Amino acid sequence: MSFIIIMKNLEIARILYEIAEMLEVQEVAFKPQAYRKAARNIETLSKDIQEIADEGRLKEIPGVGESIAEKVEEYLDTGQIKYFKELKKKMPYDIEGMGNIEGLGPKTINLLYRKLGTKTVEQLKKAAQKGKIRQIKGLGPKTEENILKRMAYSTTKRFVLGFILPEAEELKEYLKQGGEVEKVELAGSIRRRKETIGDLDILVISKDHKKTMERFVHYPDVKDILGQGNTKSSIILKNDVHVDLRVVENKSFGAAMQYFTGNKDHNILLRRIAIEKGCKLNEYGLFKGKKYIAGKNEKEIYNKLGLQYIPPEMRTNTGELELAKKKKIPKLIELKDIQGDLHVHSNYSDGSASIKEIALTAKKLGYKYIAITDHHGKVMIANPLDTKRLKKQFKEIDKVNKQISGLTILKGAEVDVVADGSLLINEKIRKELDVVVASVHSKFKMDKESMTDRIIKAMDSAHIIGHPTGRLLNKREGYDVNINRLAKAAKEKKVFLEINSWPERSDLNGDKVREANKVGCKFSIDTDSHAVNQLKFMALGVSIARRAGLTKNEVINTYSLDKLKKHL
Repeated sequence: MSFIIIMKNLEIARILYEIAEMLEVQEVAFKPQAYRKAARNIETLSKDIQEIADEGRLKEIPGVGESIAEKVEEYLDTGQIKYFKELKKKMPYDIEGMGNIEGLGPKTINLLYRKLGTKTVEQLKKAAQKGKIRQIKGLGPKTEENILKRMAYSTTKRFVLGFILPEAEELKEYLKQGGEVEKVELAGSIRRRKETIGDLDILVISKDHKKTMERFVHYPDVKDILGQGNTKSSIILKNDVHVDLRVVENKSFGAAMQYFTGNKDHNILLRRIAIEKGCKLNEYGLFKGKKYIAGKNEKEIYNKLGLQYIPPEMRTNTGELELAKKKKIPKLIELKDIQGDLHVHSNYSDGSASIKEIALTAKKLGYKYIAITDHHGKVMIANPLDTKRLKKQFKEIDKVNKQISGLTILKGAEVDVVADGSLLINEKIRKELDVVVASVHSKFKMDKESMTDRIIKAMDSAHIIGHPTGRLLNKREGYDVNINRLAKAAKEKKVFLEINSWPERSDLNGDKVREANKVGCKFSIDTDSHAVNQLKFMALGVSIARRAGLTKNEVINTYSLDKLKKHL
């Protein structure tokens, strides 16, 4: 299943969750729970919801009754839900904007409105700055402080890469369908695979500029046209993403791709290198005086400047140009190098698929192994396993292993790390596990060194440290950890830090992976999947590893099963 299909399921689930929140504020009985149940089951579907709708089976999804099914069908037909829009209009305040601030649920937002009249994020910010929130009974100074702290992070205009990439690819395919378009590529931060995206840059080579621009501005998901010209046009999509399209000549396409891909600092340094060699570099090409030297493709530009080609993900001015001068950029890890996924949830805890379904999907992806790591601990929303249910799961894994050849299912668990660093699992059963992923799911506000100590102690009983900073993009910064200490301890204890590929996590991020890699620790790239289609999120984690300059030897799930078992 493609990223586009996965994200369609997630978008419908997101809308249903928002409907539930608005109904809860209005104190409507029963309906909020119904919408949440439907949303949970839709976001973990193993199939395209469009396909399920076409087969007339929407009501077979648990929690989806007649009313919700009609709304899902309406979204699939029109791209919107009228009931959702009407609910938002009835709300006296911006529940969507304020709801993006971590810790602000519908009830608190409603309380703030009733007590202070706050209707917008800006009004909420002013109320907090004036000390008005601390005066409300049940909130206090700490709540006010947290709202101000999280507001700057939570209300960002940037979009999560994993959620925007499918739409960008869809738009790219749409442009390809124009017979006049010879080439179309994504550039900018999305090509660098930055974890969050501000806007989209698309470059094309076209035999008919006018026709291409007409096609672009009439894309079905256009909300507003900001400008339309012969070589550049700009639009706003319905999800508020700003997109620029540029038509480029064939001989300049490589130069334009380089210019619009590298971040500002990378490009400044590259132009400086060109000047030192008596050349000029811009979006049209590399020139010596007025003589055109290179520009048709990126590799020849870097080579003419005496540099090794730099992969797009690395063009961030974090030492890549120095490596390129010395021809020391390594062969970066690729998606095809991945042999398995070591952090996957089944329907034993909060996943939607059976162990057999997960195994069959993993085999189709070409994997040699997959670890089932359902929750074990106190994360009640995740339906954690106890020892009895874990043993039952072991028997099923043994059974499925006999049924499927060419793939080995490993027995694992994602175990909660409590405040003192111990794991919430029976020691005897822990030793029976092939893979223990230790994750922090509580008490995020510990100070930096205490949190670092907590995770380092957990390494004594774990193989992998799951989502090591606990961040959620555009929602939560994550807890503070000393990544250098963490990496040194991981290397010493032969434990692996996770690069969690779930779109909103992307944790560790590229900078932290790069810092940890300098120490010499190794990593596991995992998806944290809760549905079989989410196994394809692996590509996002590989992009993070590439941004940090990792080779396949530094990632344990590129190893053969025998080699992996030795390291575990």
